[in-house]
Amino acid sequence: MNFQQLRIVRETLRQDFNLTEVANALYTSQPGVSKHIKDLEDELGVEIFVRRGKRLLGLTEPGKELATVVERMLVDAQNLRRIADHFASRETGHFVVATTHTQARYALPQIIKWFKADYPKVHLALHQGSPREIAEMLVAGEADIGIATEGLNKYPELVTFPCYTWSHAVIVPHGHPLLALPEITLEALADYPIITYHEGFTGRAHIDQAFADAGVVPDIVLSAIDADVIKTYVGLDLGVGIVASMAYDAERDRNLALIPVPGLFPSNTTRLAVRRGTYLRSYAHAFIEKVSPDLGEDVVKSALKQPAGAEA
Repeated sequence: MNFQQLRIVRETLRQDFNLTEVANALYTSQPGVSKHIKDLEDELGVEIFVRRGKRLLGLTEPGKELATVVERMLVDAQNLRRIADHFASRETGHFVVATTHTQARYALPQIIKWFKADYPKVHLALHQGSPREIAEMLVAGEADIGIATEGLNKYPELVTFPCYTWSHAVIVPHGHPLLALPEITLEALADYPIITYHEGFTGRAHIDQAFADAGVVPDIVLSAIDADVIKTYVGLDLGVGIVASMAYDAERDRNLALIPVPGLFPSNTTRLAVRRGTYLRSYAHAFIEKVSPDLGEDVVKSALKQPAGAEA
């Protein structure tokens, strides 16, 4: 048994049992992949995969149990390297943070600036993606930390921590009739075209929920994953914007007015996620604590050891 065989088993699951894609992902040949699988099955004395001719269709019953152990062994092997690197060079390394546009653009800049100043020898890579892409990067071991508002707590492989709560606000051009109202209601908003986030991004589900609960049907004429795009089209007077309140900057967005609407939409909680069982370097813990001061190293380490289903 060797690590290449274990990597092939894991990659076979990730590539939906397509051995051609497995070979491409691992930079090897398809016959080599097939031989590694057969050698491992011969050594263990069980078949790992269900076959139809040369095609793999799924996992056998022993294969399902073996897959869990294989995943754990590969995570532990990665952790061994991280532990060794941690003690050999405490302030150097490669650190990957996966997050959404909203977090990268509005919540993280000062934290990233601090991190680069305090850990100049650590290469920090910031990857932007959808909540689903962020979760998949974490599960695949391609990112150390993920930060998003939606979706992360739906993956049993991840442990998630609440970071902070935020609310939506309304933005309009100066002089808009909504600015003259003593109170903004959902009915008042629905009198105008609405520009807001795409489904699955930045609390859009809570916006939809609020309108649905009130029995109000909004006219959403444009949706985007980027608050800057929303603000651009609101500035062109194409509709009323609903954005994360943190996306508005009075100096930068001088052509727009912000209307706080506390309680109009359900609040949102941004969460930080780490793959369960992962060993984090000291600078990763420092980054996490900077994002959320309540998440000290002991808290995070304890949570990462908890079994799937136990929430932080």
